Amino acid sequence: MAVFNSSLSAQYSFRIMGLCCAAVLLSLQGCGGMPLQPWHTEKLDEEFTRNDADEVRGFDDYLQLEHRLFDQLDEKVYSRSETGPEYQIDRYSAGSAADPRQQSPDWNRSFELTTEQPRGAVLLLHGMSDSPYSLRALGQAFNERGYHVLGLRLPGHGTAPSGLRFIKRYDMAVAVRLAMQHLDEQVEGKPVHIVGYSNGAALAVEFALDALEAKTQPVPASLTLISPAVGVHPAGALAGTKNALSNLPGLSGLAFLSIQQEFDPYKYNSFATNAGAVVHHLTQSVARRIADRASMDTENVLPPVLVFKSTVDATVSTDAVIDRLLKHLRPGRHELVLFDVNRFAVIASRLLIEDPAPLTDRVMNDATLPIKVTLVTNENANTREVASKHKNPFSAEVSGTQRLGLSWPAGVVSLSHVALPFPPGDPLYGQYAPESDDVLFLGRVSLHGERGLMQIPADWFFRLRYNPFFDYLESRALDWVDAANGAAM
Repeated sequence: MAVFNSSLSAQYSFRIMGLCCAAVLLSLQGCGGMPLQPWHTEKLDEEFTRNDADEVRGFDDYLQLEHRLFDQLDEKVYSRSETGPEYQIDRYSAGSAADPRQQSPDWNRSFELTTEQPRGAVLLLHGMSDSPYSLRALGQAFNERGYHVLGLRLPGHGTAPSGLRFIKRYDMAVAVRLAMQHLDEQVEGKPVHIVGYSNGAALAVEFALDALEAKTQPVPASLTLISPAVGVHPAGALAGTKNALSNLPGLSGLAFLSIQQEFDPYKYNSFATNAGAVVHHLTQSVARRIADRASMDTENVLPPVLVFKSTVDATVSTDAVIDRLLKHLRPGRHELVLFDVNRFAVIASRLLIEDPAPLTDRVMNDATLPIKVTLVTNENANTREVASKHKNPFSAEVSGTQRLGLSWPAGVVSLSHVALPFPPGDPLYGQYAPESDDVLFLGRVSLHGERGLMQIPADWFFRLRYNPFFDYLESRALDWVDAANGAAM
């Protein structure tokens, strides 16, 4: 027994030593030494959780709770934040240019766009750390087309980065169920569609799988997935360990993968470790369930799926979209629209670290894919003008090419994970700054000087935040939903 205890003690000691080493290494990775602020630490207990099911029986109850949540945000965060000219781009400084409460409506909150005699309904699901603002433009387009639209603020979002520390995957899933049931009631059984962006796309697929398995209702008539998070970086698997360690004394900084200044009114710049773990577990579960459903030779693995994806994406993997989602689907119902890099700029600059051409070639040359593929790319390497090249299911041949009347803006090399749902005219992230100097602009800027001068990091501006081909994306999304809507009627 003494030998057993000694061995057990040694194993325990090595395990603790390993955890401590991991904690030190992880703490050196991502927080940047910035101190935690109230928006990182305050827990807002008016946030919706699945434990509120007895109190929150419908979407109207969800909105009432959301109203109390934003009152609590004012009390616990805004009232404790500094104000004045030096805080003009601080999101949580009352009255600053970055204070979203200065705008009407505040797109951090859930919004609903109604219409008389709707053709159907569309639920919009934003990404992790985002807000309903990210799908606002598409929502307005769907509403103008005759759809009842609901932009859902998912739990943990639209308030403070601390919200991401406490969210659970199932809290978001229950909120999605409430929203879908509400829309089903509003349109009296007409088709309901889901548009999901990034993590919202994974939630959309999860809901569709639950509905097809009769765990909830209604079954979505279609899915439109933008930059879908169906596979993230392998480092996401470590987020759960790091989040657990953050509860130990002296390791509270591990609660965040990154801590940055909060200047974006509709998206958190700081990212909680728990959020990374939630995304990882959600994507793992969705991928496993898709594969299981496909293995049962189910005729309809998912409702009709349209995927928009940039071939260059630092957040989610295009390979994962193919391997975990699209290759499992049945022919004739689904399509991938892939945005290539700017081949003209690539040849001219010769500055790429890695050319994504092999990935694009893999998609276009794969004759085993059961889905239609559309590649948006340069007409040729000597022009910025773009065209769409189409490939049928189970084919490696381009079946047709269509000029789009669009072109790459000068100096833009590629799209990005965050760019796809935003039009060039977006007042916050767009191509051109608004005329008013009082409006915060975080879009495309051309500033040069010494490093360390700007309050906002230069690499933040380097990442493209609007889609020069948004009109094409919007048109394709509207036509996709219209076709699915007609088929479901």
